[in-house]
Amino acid sequence: MSYTNLKNDQVRDQTLSRIKSNIELMVATSGGKKAVIVPHSMGVLYFLHFMKWVEAPLPMGGGGGPDWCARHIKTVMNIGGPFLGVPKSVPGLFSAEAKDIAVARAIAPHVLDNDIFHLQTLQHVMRMTRTWDSTMSMLPKGGDTIWGDLDWSPEEDYDPRKRKQQHNETTKSENKEDESQDSKRKKIYYGRMISFGKDVAEVPSSEIERIDFRGAPKGSSVANSSCRDVWTEYHDMGLEGVKAVADYKVYTGGEISNLLHYVAPKMMARGDAHFSYGIAEDLDDPEYQHYKYWSNPLETKLPNAPEMEIFSLYGVGIKTERAYVYRVSPSPECSIPFQIDISANDDDEDSCLTDGVYLVDGDETVPVLSSGFMCARGWRGKTRFNPSGIRTYIREYDHTPPANLLEGRGTQSGAHVDIMGNFALIEDIMRVAAGQTGEDLGGDRIYSDILQWAERINLKL
Repeated sequence: MSYTNLKNDQVRDQTLSRIKSNIELMVATSGGKKAVIVPHSMGVLYFLHFMKWVEAPLPMGGGGGPDWCARHIKTVMNIGGPFLGVPKSVPGLFSAEAKDIAVARAIAPHVLDNDIFHLQTLQHVMRMTRTWDSTMSMLPKGGDTIWGDLDWSPEEDYDPRKRKQQHNETTKSENKEDESQDSKRKKIYYGRMISFGKDVAEVPSSEIERIDFRGAPKGSSVANSSCRDVWTEYHDMGLEGVKAVADYKVYTGGEISNLLHYVAPKMMARGDAHFSYGIAEDLDDPEYQHYKYWSNPLETKLPNAPEMEIFSLYGVGIKTERAYVYRVSPSPECSIPFQIDISANDDDEDSCLTDGVYLVDGDETVPVLSSGFMCARGWRGKTRFNPSGIRTYIREYDHTPPANLLEGRGTQSGAHVDIMGNFALIEDIMRVAAGQTGEDLGGDRIYSDILQWAERINLKL
């Protein structure tokens, strides 16, 4: 999949048409046996878009008719699917950062910043990645309903120590000690996807004083030739705009879009033409026939294909980015004005806060909530998102790092990319390709708390 938007792929390369032709050819040359589709990562969203496109009438769609998927697709086995987006995309677009960049800054604090070496590395990265429109398809979908608000989130009871206990034998006294620590464990507000300051991330919402940034005037350009500027949209904000963003203090999943519209209006104008991040009230509204909704599972219906099956295959047991503590850069006029605050840490080695990043269970890139919710609840049974009752299954792969160098990246890895070498995942795919069903595999295999987390989400089904 290219880094342009989904519609441009079709206009430029006829990508969707070629996928349609290839699937039709496979079915025709195999005696009518339906295809098993195995997309990975962003390809999961791409194929979700494809299933709507292929059945939509010409010229917007592929003209395959309302039963094309039912006639051609046996199973879709999604690997590491970011169905509801990934929080990691937010700092990528907001400050050209992620956990690994924050760690690098902690190790060598001046190498990536331009205050000494004037390399402007992250400015170059930002200027480039903000031209990749498809990265906006990865922004969190569903707003506060899915990701939580100032006071609540589905994963608020996540404790990495419980994951360790699944791999290690513990004595009764150790279990009692852990239960005692659980009662003392401070609440983590994962719904606060961006917080300016660790104190803001931790205090009750009633103690947070916010000044609304929406509509706040932007100051004069901060462009400065002495800084050897690489132009980004931040240069149009001015220091007044930077202050307005920081004074709002905290941003939930439902406010991320507003934030990015303020700091990068030109980028988001392109994104708005091709992607959407909300929850549909009425999926029969003609509005949702537009292609920009087709990669959002909360704003589109699955095809009418009751015999089809959909799997969500993903790794668990790796701490994965979920929320961030930010600060204003020391020299906002010469650099990207916002940075992940690497000084924000908890003393506990099992803490969910490391170098300004709050972590939850996932595959190191996609949190369990995004990979698993739709197959656990949103599409489970007949729902308004799955009106024909396509059967859905979750197959989780508990991460085990390679035992030695001979294993390479590992045969039991649950990491986002390395999972494609996971023997158990390969076996599941081969068995389905050979004709077995989800029931033949044993149905769901779940190690995480996705079922409990999914039940906490108040979504009309």
